Amino acid sequence: MKKAHIGRQLWIGWTWLTDGLLCLLLVAMISLACIQITLRIFFSGGLLWADPLLRYLVLWSGMLGAVVATREGKHIAIDVITYLAPEKIREWIHLVINLFSLVVAGILTWTAITFIRNEALFGTSELLNIPSWTWNLIFPAAFGLIAFHFFIALLTDILALFGVKIRQATRSEMELDVE
Repeated sequence: MKKAHIGRQLWIGWTWLTDGLLCLLLVAMISLACIQITLRIFFSGGLLWADPLLRYLVLWSGMLGAVVATREGKHIAIDVITYLAPEKIREWIHLVINLFSLVVAGILTWTAITFIRNEALFGTSELLNIPSWTWNLIFPAAFGLIAFHFFIALLTDILALFGVKIRQATRSEMELDVE
């Protein structure tokens, strides 16, 4: 089996895992919200833990959605300079933008790790007997994954400067190879 084929299979697996987790979170949120609405309308009550859990699920799905958007190259970007720049300079501009984004995502990852460490030491609130710091693990995980995707984009840009064109396949361009 060729290395490129193994890499492609790993990338497809990673894509399916992140997309699947995001879909699972969305189904859980919609289901729990519908249950809460039904309980409130017909039984004048609800689950005490459901609303805080829904807030965490929204947070997790938003952060995981940011990871998927970064992976797909559909994150928020102000790209006026690249649009106006000559073709020869665009590759360098992409490289600088991806390097800057990687540094920012790395700083956010480090800050999120510090936040989790402090939350583990001083945090007291719990939901479903799970400490609050555990629910907030999405911050360092998501920022770390975003940094990873910017690192991959940076490597692609560096290789492009040396004439090696690698195009990272997006989810819509991939097919699951069945052999």
